[in-house]
Amino acid sequence: MTAPVDATATSAWAELSSIRDSFSPDLRGWFASDPHRVERFTFDLADLHVDLSKNLLTDEILAALVRLAEQTGVAERYAAMLAGEHINTTEDRAVLHTALRRPAGASPALVIDGQDVDADVHAVLDAMSLFADRVRSGEWTGVTGKKVTHIVNIGIGGSDLGPVMVSAALEPYATAGIEARFVSNIDPTDIAQKTKGLDPETTLFIVASKTFTTLETLTNARLARDWLWAGLESAGAIDGSDDAKTDAVAHHFVAVSTALDKVAAFGIDTDNAFGFWDWVGGRYSVDSAIGLSLMIELGPDVFRELLAGFHAVDEHVRTTPLEQNVPVVMGLLNVWYSNFLGAQSHAVLPYAQQLHRFAAYLQQLTMESNGKSVRWDGSPVTTDTGEVFWGEPGTNGQHAFYQLIHQGTRLIPADFIAFANPAYPLADDGRDVHGLFLSNFLAQTKALAFGKTAEEVEAEGTTGALVAARTFAGNKPTTSIFAPALTPSVLGQLIALYEHITFTQGVVWGVNSFDQWGVELGKQLALQIAPAIEGDEQAVAAQDASTRALLAYYAAHRKD
Repeated sequence: MTAPVDATATSAWAELSSIRDSFSPDLRGWFASDPHRVERFTFDLADLHVDLSKNLLTDEILAALVRLAEQTGVAERYAAMLAGEHINTTEDRAVLHTALRRPAGASPALVIDGQDVDADVHAVLDAMSLFADRVRSGEWTGVTGKKVTHIVNIGIGGSDLGPVMVSAALEPYATAGIEARFVSNIDPTDIAQKTKGLDPETTLFIVASKTFTTLETLTNARLARDWLWAGLESAGAIDGSDDAKTDAVAHHFVAVSTALDKVAAFGIDTDNAFGFWDWVGGRYSVDSAIGLSLMIELGPDVFRELLAGFHAVDEHVRTTPLEQNVPVVMGLLNVWYSNFLGAQSHAVLPYAQQLHRFAAYLQQLTMESNGKSVRWDGSPVTTDTGEVFWGEPGTNGQHAFYQLIHQGTRLIPADFIAFANPAYPLADDGRDVHGLFLSNFLAQTKALAFGKTAEEVEAEGTTGALVAARTFAGNKPTTSIFAPALTPSVLGQLIALYEHITFTQGVVWGVNSFDQWGVELGKQLALQIAPAIEGDEQAVAAQDASTRALLAYYAAHRKD
């Protein structure tokens, strides 16, 4: 195991600390004195146009950040990941989500531990494509011979957040008359609402669980199976015999899992189980078989365009010098804000309603990856790590939390994402509504960067105490990401952009961005508390005083 470099012991860290000590941001002044600032700090990455000029960034800071990346081994760590080295140290695994989007016939072939990874990946992709085509064409039917009209993906975490987000983002491409729904929460409300109004005869369930043991997923899968049986029986489509029920499950359930014995025990035909590998972390798995629901809803061609977008960014990171490497520079900027300027959160603000689940997706990607207090060799971290990622789409956020970003006391770097062409162009009284929408995108980054001085407020006729209330300090850092349209390829590029931003930060901090032990303790305790919820007195007695009191409240108020 190669020990991580202590970033705080590097000369670049000392240089950045020295810059910070005398740092006085002045975006107005920087723009006024440097006519080439925008050109110098704007980059094109595949279809993404990324303007970093409104960040609290100078040439001196960028050079020092690049040196920090060099001294902490960002490029070397990326090469090790691509080569299949076991950089997931706590689980002794390779990290190869980038292999999921390598094109067929890529050279040289990727062979890891004697296994042809490219062949394995494309075998699963081809099997997914064949199955998706069968469902979309109507060749695959439910137990009564009717075409599938709805698919319900049952998963949680990485088996849910990615597919949910992509399904919403690419909804205009869902043209086959098949609607996807997604169940994740063990709260019974979720499965009840997602099956409401569905016809069991035309519904296909996808159970997505690598080990086929995930508590929430398997509970919801059993509830879905009961719903299917009850609905088919009440419609007279099947009788109540075991054989009829088994046949119904075989027609209405498929799995994304490698635990074929457990899949078979549930009643799913193992020929309809699609696998992935332990080198794919859940939050990096939307472009694996976890995307089966997307391939059915959107079609194999759209899914492969999504993969091509991912790969374009992977290649950019692999081949581009650090100082021009967009995800690396954006990750380094996040380190600058978090470790030197005191930022504790990061807003992602897409001016596209289709990306209304993008911030939620990034929350798992970034915070599960880099929310660590030990480094990959088990030693304590030497810096703060991770930020709270959050956001909402478009003008909704302007009427909610932008006040805090503009005039609050906390530094909140923000990424603004927009598209030149809308999915649904509409006009209002002759005016292009999308143009009006994007005027807000442009205005917000301008206001955050340059603010409004007291003199400018007074020049408008405001006097007294209102002047201070209407003054905007400016110097609030933003990144603007523009693309021609939200296509499948562009969405893949956006996801991969943030994957590699997260990777860069993880390397600088020396953490393993590919495990998630922090989620395990709560799961273990839930299993211990479940018997107490059900009235086991010994299990109740084993709890702490607060938990016992809460159990007592539950018992007193739960109605039979």
